Amino acid sequence: MKVCIIGASGKLGKYMVQHALDQGYEVVGVCRERSLDKLDAFKGRITIIPGATNDRAVIKQAVDGCDGVLTVLVPWGNQHYSSGTAQAVLDFAPPGARLIFSCGWHITRDGKDVYPRSLKREEKIIRWLTRIIPFVDLDDQVEACRRIFASNTRWTVVRGSDLEEGETQGLPVWSRHVGDPILASNKTRRVDYALFIVEALRNDALIHEAPAIVGCRTPSALTYAVVP
Repeated sequence: MKVCIIGASGKLGKYMVQHALDQGYEVVGVCRERSLDKLDAFKGRITIIPGATNDRAVIKQAVDGCDGVLTVLVPWGNQHYSSGTAQAVLDFAPPGARLIFSCGWHITRDGKDVYPRSLKREEKIIRWLTRIIPFVDLDDQVEACRRIFASNTRWTVVRGSDLEEGETQGLPVWSRHVGDPILASNKTRRVDYALFIVEALRNDALIHEAPAIVGCRTPSALTYAVVP
């Protein structure tokens, strides 16, 4: 399988690169030129396409011939970064390719999510700060996901909880709605978030789903997970 990872040089992206290589995939990574050195550990093992991840020409080149595209939707700045990246992937990914996008819990597909007060408070603070310094654009990430949800591609939007570093605990568990008891711990190892995204490539049950995930060893997961 040939896989493109858009945003490969970030913390999450590098974990995805490693997971994809561990599974024997051919990997194409996209990252900004100033971040190329962050991928030095993978020299000779992956193809790197330097450029902005919302540059349509860069994305068109990177996804050519790929069976899957893993995209980190970053809401940086006020230049429609997330929606530009998502639209380029939707437009140029080969027909039938698996498209996996990552974002946070604040994205909702059907409006049925019930958010904890801490998350609501955090979003309000970010929105207030960005009125002064436009360093992120949450609304653009919402727009990016709206376009994904409306597309007829084989998409999955993986919504991550709060992230932490640490050794892998295994594949996270998921639920359709934030507020479901299994998600109450609101914590996932970043390495496992990346694992879930890579594993989604082969999980057709996740097509047209927006799973909200949490670490499989967290208290809420251990309490509410269904054991086969």
